[in-house]
Amino acid sequence: MSLLRAGHKLLLCAAAWLCVCLAATAGQITDDRGARVALPKAPKRVVSLLPSLTEMVCALGRCGLLVGVDRYSNFPASLQGLPRVGGGIDPNLEAIVALKPDLVLMATSAQGIERLQALGLTVAALEPKTHADVQRVLLQIGELLQVKDARRVWRDIDDQVLAAASQVPVNLRATRVYFEVNSAPYAASESSFIGETLQRLGVNNIVPGTMGPFPKLNPEFVVRANPDLIMVGDRPDVRLEQRPGWSGMRALREQRVCDFTQEESDMLVRAGPRMAEGARLMVKCLLDKAGAKAP
Repeated sequence: MSLLRAGHKLLLCAAAWLCVCLAATAGQITDDRGARVALPKAPKRVVSLLPSLTEMVCALGRCGLLVGVDRYSNFPASLQGLPRVGGGIDPNLEAIVALKPDLVLMATSAQGIERLQALGLTVAALEPKTHADVQRVLLQIGELLQVKDARRVWRDIDDQVLAAASQVPVNLRATRVYFEVNSAPYAASESSFIGETLQRLGVNNIVPGTMGPFPKLNPEFVVRANPDLIMVGDRPDVRLEQRPGWSGMRALREQRVCDFTQEESDMLVRAGPRMAEGARLMVKCLLDKAGAKAP
C-alpha cells in the first residue's frame, strides 16, 4: 500500500511539473530574427510599431492591450487616442520605455531592438510580407497574447479571400493588371503581397516577380506591356495620361483605371488581417471597369 501511495505521489508531482513547464512556455515563439521570445503570462500592456501587427492584435480581440502605437497605425478608429511612439524605422525609445509595456511588437527592419531589450523589455520582431506570413505571424501573436481561437480568426480571413475570388467571372481571369504602389513609379510585382492577392483572384500581373516585390519601373515598361487594367494605390503626382506614351495604352483609352483612396490603399498594401477587404476592393475594380457582373 505504501508503494502505491508513493507511486501516486510521484504521478502527482510529475503532473504538477508538466503543468509548470507548459505554463512557462505558453507564450513562446521564435521571431523573424530567429530569436526566442517567451512570456510567462499573457501581457497586459503592448506597444506595436507596425500597422499590420497593430491590426493583427485587434483582429485577435486584444486591441484593449495596446498602450502605444507607431505614427502610421490608423485602424481601427479606437486607436486614435493612443500615444504615438515614432515610426517603425525610427521609434521613440524613451517614449516606449515610459509606457512600461510587457511586450513590444516591431518589424525586423526597425531600429532600437537591441537597445529596448537591454532596457529589460521583451521584443518580438515580426514582419509579414506574404500571405503565408500573415497566417504565421497572426498565429505567433496569438500565441504571445494567449488567444485560444487565433486559428479560427485566420480561417475566417482566408475564407473571405476565397469568397472574393469566387466573384471574379471566368471571362475576367485573363485580365492583365498593373498595380502602381506610388508614382515613382514603384509597382507591385507577382512576388509581392499585392501580387499574391491578384494571383488568388485569377488575374495576370504584368510585372514579373523576378524584378523584386516592389520594383521601380521605367514608365516605358508599362507602355510596352499595355495592361488591360491599372490599379493605383497612391495618387500620382501627374495624371497618368500625361506620362509619355501612356495616353495610347488600352487601359487609359477605355478608362479602365481604379484610383484608390488612402484608406483603401492601406487595406491593399498592408500584409495583415484586412487582406480580404483588399481582395474585395480589387474585385470591385475588376467588375466596375470591365462592365461585368458577379456570377
